[in-house]
Amino acid sequence: MRSLAALLLLTLPAMAEVGPERAATLEHMLIQDCGSCHGLTMRGGLGSPLTPDALAHAEPDGLALIILDGVPGTAMPSWRPVLSEADALWIANYLKEGAE
Repeated sequence: MRSLAALLLLTLPAMAEVGPERAATLEHMLIQDCGSCHGLTMRGGLGSPLTPDALAHAEPDGLALIILDGVPGTAMPSWRPVLSEADALWIANYLKEGAE
């Protein structure tokens, strides 16, 4: 299983490149969809906090995989059907950097 995760990490783009229109769509999705569980300010709710402090220990590539594949046995769904790897990495970096 670890080798599969390592292989998946290698397939993610090094830099999350999304255009301005897609970035606006992803930001809206974060607030509406992710915010419904993680809180509209990402400080937690049903889901854990997604603030820069809470994610300080996490690597963007690992967060992107969680976004794409979800967390089995929890309420965190897989977003792979609607997000690209670049989208997920953009979201991970956005969360780690903090949104204002």
